[in-house]
Amino acid sequence: MTVHVVFATGNAHKVGEVQDILSAAGGDILVLSLSAWPDAPTPVEDGASFAENALIKARAIAAHTGRAAIADDSGICVDALNGMPGIYSARWAGEHGNDAANLELLLSQVRDVPGERRGAHFLCAAAVVTPDGRERVVEGTIEGVLTTAPAGSGGFGYDPIFKPHGFDVTTAQLSPAEKNAISHRGAAFRALAPVLIELLG
Repeated sequence: MTVHVVFATGNAHKVGEVQDILSAAGGDILVLSLSAWPDAPTPVEDGASFAENALIKARAIAAHTGRAAIADDSGICVDALNGMPGIYSARWAGEHGNDAANLELLLSQVRDVPGERRGAHFLCAAAVVTPDGRERVVEGTIEGVLTTAPAGSGGFGYDPIFKPHGFDVTTAQLSPAEKNAISHRGAAFRALAPVLIELLG
């Protein structure tokens, strides 16, 4: 039986990425785009953690659509900045989703930080909420270091300045398949796949 879930995001790129991750993880899971519900709400992500924000989004979409909903929240946590930007990653420079401004600001904030102290990690919390109120959250991380300048045109967000441990390139220089295999989002949604089968299969 195919498990259907609505992804609480307006980002078509992420829908495709997560569909690929869940398909590769096994199980017959179909990710439905929110575009089928153009009047869907956009809840305020005012949680104090990635997990809380993911649940806020999934709860809103499950309630609106009457279907099981998945959502994620993720960001970059920089050691030298005491874990920031963290949950503020998408709006670090003030305007939500302005990747170029966010990159520029973050690089300027760690400009004088030496290489051995440029550690960082991406964290992703992935949540599922069912119409009858069942909820689960899983997390995935990837460790690495910040570069001193952007490199690569793939990915999005902070990918051009993040070099994963064990790699000589940034995540923006990896192919989609290579990135999914090691990324925080890949780890989180691979962990979510059996949860979806358990709850909805």
